[in-house]
Amino acid sequence: MMQRIVYFSTLFLIALTTVNCAKRGNPSGGVRDSIPPVIIKINPENYSTNFNEKEIKIYFDEYIKLKDINKELIISPPLKYQTEITPLTIGKFIKIKLGDTLKKNTTYSFNFGKSIVDNNEENKLEYFRYVVSTGNYIDSLKLKGTVNDALLLNTEETTTVMLYEINESFNDSIIFNEKPNYITTIKGSSQDFELTNLKEGTYLLVALNDKSNDYLFQPNYDKVGYLEDFISIPTDSSYSLKVFKQKVPYKLEKPKHDGKNHILFGYTGEAKNLKVDLLSNVPDDFKSIVYKDFKSDSLHYWFKPFVENDSLIFSAIKGHYKDTLIVRMRDLYSDSLDIKALNSGIISPLDTLKFSSKTPLTYLDTEKINIINKDSITIPFRGKIDFEYNTASLSFDVEESQSYKIQLLPGAFIDFFENTNDTIFTTVRTNELSDYGSLTVILNEPSQFPVIVQLVNTKFKLIREQFIETNEKILFDYIHPGEYYIRLIYDENENKNWDPGNYLEKKQPENVIYYPTKLEIRANWSLIETFNLE
Repeated sequence: MMQRIVYFSTLFLIALTTVNCAKRGNPSGGVRDSIPPVIIKINPENYSTNFNEKEIKIYFDEYIKLKDINKELIISPPLKYQTEITPLTIGKFIKIKLGDTLKKNTTYSFNFGKSIVDNNEENKLEYFRYVVSTGNYIDSLKLKGTVNDALLLNTEETTTVMLYEINESFNDSIIFNEKPNYITTIKGSSQDFELTNLKEGTYLLVALNDKSNDYLFQPNYDKVGYLEDFISIPTDSSYSLKVFKQKVPYKLEKPKHDGKNHILFGYTGEAKNLKVDLLSNVPDDFKSIVYKDFKSDSLHYWFKPFVENDSLIFSAIKGHYKDTLIVRMRDLYSDSLDIKALNSGIISPLDTLKFSSKTPLTYLDTEKINIINKDSITIPFRGKIDFEYNTASLSFDVEESQSYKIQLLPGAFIDFFENTNDTIFTTVRTNELSDYGSLTVILNEPSQFPVIVQLVNTKFKLIREQFIETNEKILFDYIHPGEYYIRLIYDENENKNWDPGNYLEKKQPENVIYYPTKLEIRANWSLIETFNLE
């Protein structure tokens, strides 16, 4: 019996010891790794001179991976052919294979941005730069400055800042056709830039919101900013650029037969005074009507009766631009009159009720329209057709906390084809005046007139604006509660619009100044702000 007790006691102690040992062996997780990868060797070494290699290797103390390397890596000056970088998966080194023959006596900088991270915790080795020179020394001059959006408070996207050397091959069109000598990028909310490892010389300074990431200015897509005067480096000066989207030059697109009696002429740029005429032979009773699309850059050409031609030939004239266009006709259905309210729902005392039509409107009979408020009182109104954009409007005095029923009886609208509308019902209502706020802006020492004062929301969408030619108080009323910005435009050419610049014409954009703080408009609250412009 004594032997059994000793035996089982021994087994119990062994089991207890094993459990305790197992508990002591449980992992605690340890301290989280927060150290970025460390470079232990580079071949050839960083800041090498007389560089003539085709391959670069960078070794690390741990496994790393590359994130968004194609976006993050900036090589300055840019290379003609794409650089091959491996491995694209996990490894302890990076191999850079150059596909270009590098220029003589030139300093090259490879800025990896935030692309190098360790494999486990993705700790970033931020903005590591590998610099080499094909000459006897490393260029070390710098250029600093800022880039702002000419119209918006913040730059929208990544901005590339570029330098072009002024030499015998330089011309104004170089930014359209050739890559720059030096580049750097600005990302996020930063507006400051620094170009490094520059050589002495004279340069053109340009900034691009480069949509295609090819370091070439494409006016249809990119915003551009430029300094009118050339820069001599070295310099201690700091330079400021404003990027803007140029007006797209006028161009007529291929027309489209869009409906049986409807042809669509699309265009880019400004199409003011564009005139479209039919050149083909047509019957004596042939009629046509043209209007602009209120949303897109298009002209709508409607005609009657239908012409049994395989194609129609048109002339399109705008100033000195003259085009001859052929429209291939298709077997399509006729369009019917379709009236839609553009802003039903809640309206403010400043709104006008608007309608659109798929076919051209020619007549509005106000006798067949009734507007009744919630107290069953008939409301007087004024109605008209905007023939330029083929819309119709009904304007009437709007009261607070009211609802309005609008009835359009058959025949209220007649279109180009003498079709009439079916009965249409729509309803609008208004808020209490206390649901809105107001803002009064007082301008202090504007440098010139006229100016445009605009109220924009936090996405910089235009909410309201006023054009003024003398210094007076500006009132914005019936504002929905929310956050807004005020901006002022010095309207140099007095056309009541903000005008961007043009690179080839050496025109800078019209100056825009923002009120220094964001404003909160509250319901039933009147805000008065003094805008100091000294």
